[in-house]
Amino acid sequence: MKPIRVYHVDAFTTERFGGNPAGVVLDGAHLNEQQMQQIANELNLSETVFLLPAEDAQADYRVRYFTPTDEVDFCGHATVGIAWILATEPGVAQLDNGVALQTNIGIIPVRWIKRDGQVTQVEMTQAAPSIRQPEIDVQRLSRGIGIPIQQLDTTHPIQLGYTGNWHLLVPVTDRISIDEAKPDLSELAQYNRELGVITTHLFTSTAENYSQIYTRDFAPAIGIAEDPVTGSANGALMAYLYLNKLIDQQHTVSIEIRQGDTICRGGTLYATVEPNGSSAIIHIAGSAVVSLRGMMEL
Repeated sequence: MKPIRVYHVDAFTTERFGGNPAGVVLDGAHLNEQQMQQIANELNLSETVFLLPAEDAQADYRVRYFTPTDEVDFCGHATVGIAWILATEPGVAQLDNGVALQTNIGIIPVRWIKRDGQVTQVEMTQAAPSIRQPEIDVQRLSRGIGIPIQQLDTTHPIQLGYTGNWHLLVPVTDRISIDEAKPDLSELAQYNRELGVITTHLFTSTAENYSQIYTRDFAPAIGIAEDPVTGSANGALMAYLYLNKLIDQQHTVSIEIRQGDTICRGGTLYATVEPNGSSAIIHIAGSAVVSLRGMMEL
């Protein structure tokens, strides 16, 4: 087999070694599922995305996402990573304004945001939002996330949110409490499996009307202790805010989200929530930086 092209892309940041690193493999058509999983394990990043020919006529490409241990249906920061390569990488970039990616959850449109003709961000439209209200064992959750019960924000529900993956969304009273969280990853992994979610996402508002939010995300159930900057979980958070009527349901809302500072990989996401009847259209945007280009031998 010929060598395959592999990239490390730092997503949701303009600074190399910031944000959330994703593996990007362009030659997925030459790989079987076992090889994809082996490559994701070898790269040992939270997610690696593989580019394949589209099977749907409405898509430009198909993509598959793997953690070091499992395939997942969708990954936000890896979508930003591969979209950034398709938008900007010399010898690869061929599309002028965006790309339609076929995923396990459907087609994800991504558009290029440009300034003076240069791509500055890529913006993905996530899957239709949904929330669920499971029965929550608050004491067990408190132990799992390593935050005292009194530091949970009881004015807001603890719920599951979805815009491609299910996430457990936990409102916390303030940023300091989020930063000081010391999760029991074994306990949290088991609880996440029981709830059917891939991450537990802590959040708090840091400005009026949720115009700025601070978050932290743990994903031990899929082999990731802490995910630095999480596109799918923050999309699910937008679903939570909209469907619980915590943000304006009559006008488009823009929200800036900060994540990753506690593990020295800070990054910023830009969410846009558009009312759409009884639902909403949720967009998540960000920049990216290529930190590694290479060839892998199989």
